Amino acid sequence: MKAFILEKYGPPEVLQMAEVEEPAPAGDEALVRVLAVSVNPADWRSMRAKPFFSRATLGLLRPKHRIPGVDVAGQVEAVGSGVHDFKPGDEVYANLLDHGSGGFAEYVSVPVEVMALKPANLSFEEAAAVPMAAVTALQGLRRHGEIRPGQRVLINGASGGIGTFAVQIAKSYGSEVTGVTSTRNIDLVDSLGADHVIDYTTTDFFASGQRYDLILDTIGNLSVRDLRGALIEGGKAAVVGFTSVAKLISVSLRGGKDIAQVSAHVATTDLEFLSNLIEAGKVHPHIDRRYPFAEIPAAISYLEQGHARGKVVVGAP
Repeated sequence: MKAFILEKYGPPEVLQMAEVEEPAPAGDEALVRVLAVSVNPADWRSMRAKPFFSRATLGLLRPKHRIPGVDVAGQVEAVGSGVHDFKPGDEVYANLLDHGSGGFAEYVSVPVEVMALKPANLSFEEAAAVPMAAVTALQGLRRHGEIRPGQRVLINGASGGIGTFAVQIAKSYGSEVTGVTSTRNIDLVDSLGADHVIDYTTTDFFASGQRYDLILDTIGNLSVRDLRGALIEGGKAAVVGFTSVAKLISVSLRGGKDIAQVSAHVATTDLEFLSNLIEAGKVHPHIDRRYPFAEIPAAISYLEQGHARGKVVVGAP
């Protein structure tokens, strides 16, 4: 089968397309024919081994996992002996971050614990855009933020992959949502259902004195002091997408009970929850760009620039 191989750390250009052996599913896995993938910051960070200490899990001198790619959507081709909830022909989507990646290929073996039936109203490309970003938003808001109806919720980075989902998910809970973005993305965030949109290029949203029950910082560029200053008494903040190791360490050491670092771990139950929201019309992925499979390195390069509006997806091999 065709696959993109990562033999050494470096920029997206080090990815090389090659012919490799088709995987065989283990007892608790399904063999999925990949019909679409999305690219995530996790892809370029793992390719570059950033931050450096991530090599402790990624591989010290060279990548432990040769085929990157964590978000996939496709069709089940075969199932392992212990799989009973899926069958060949099922249309599914999944996330492989905790299971060795492997999505940048024609076929991949997927543990069923991180896979669910694809929402019926999404294309494969749209479905591939969901798992990593939407589950990160969901876990940040629900697990760490303990979101409840009627809360005032601030989404920093509301036009990015995680942020576009976060605005919609927060609205589905009946929250009053404020999205923070740049001038060119105001209309996009407004179209997602945000009650208020702040242009950070012209407005210091901390200077207004507004306080929030819950803040989801999808960029990771806000200080612990600023986050606490914008929370009501008893409020909570969840932080992902750190812009620097210093920010990550600051949140980890100084955050405490009210400010949590979010590192999403996708499970079938999360995907099923999101499928219900998507099929009910409450959440829909926003796709910025689509690329053919052969241009995966270009897709990652574009994402790495940090200007994507929503998700970047790749079609079938």
